Amino acid sequence: MTSTSYLDSPEPAWEIAQLFPAQGTWSEEEYLALEGHRLIEFSHGTIEILPTPTDRHQAIAAHLNDVLRAFVQARALGRVRFAPLRLKLWDGKFREPDLLFLSTARDDLRGEQWWSGADLVMEVVSEDDPRRDVEVKRREYARARIPEYWIVDPRHHTITVLVLDGERYVEHGMFGAGATATSVQLPGLAVAVDPVFAAE
Repeated sequence: MTSTSYLDSPEPAWEIAQLFPAQGTWSEEEYLALEGHRLIEFSHGTIEILPTPTDRHQAIAAHLNDVLRAFVQARALGRVRFAPLRLKLWDGKFREPDLLFLSTARDDLRGEQWWSGADLVMEVVSEDDPRRDVEVKRREYARARIPEYWIVDPRHHTITVLVLDGERYVEHGMFGAGATATSVQLPGLAVAVDPVFAAE
């Protein structure tokens, strides 16, 4: 007869979990006190732990970071950062975009623990929940008055560049295979689409 130990059917360490606030009751201070290297976003008392990026996701983001950083640094236009870095959209709402650009003229929005704004953000669409990047963050970044939002979609090999028009985004362009994505906020920035999705 084989005995069964508690390790045969492990359960979460509930005692540890109960040291943290329940979903819906987190404060900004409690969220900001979290440590670690996981992507954790915050929305009005609720934390959202994002999946660890895949190798492909990171290769695409790294390629975009190289292109964007080289363009910005060569012209001393501002700062480029990559996730994880918190971006406060409004009180009670934080996201961690894959890439952020903040112009020198708005450098006062750059903090050590988080930024309070950005001139351009880029998101590589995550396979686990594409709607988050394509629809939800589109609405949120527009509400936060981020002037330009790039949606980089590995599923369709497209880069959609959105620019703020009043309170909503309009499409500057959807750039596919063989095309070159361009920016409104950064005139002269041109990103060839094919190398983005061929990045390794």
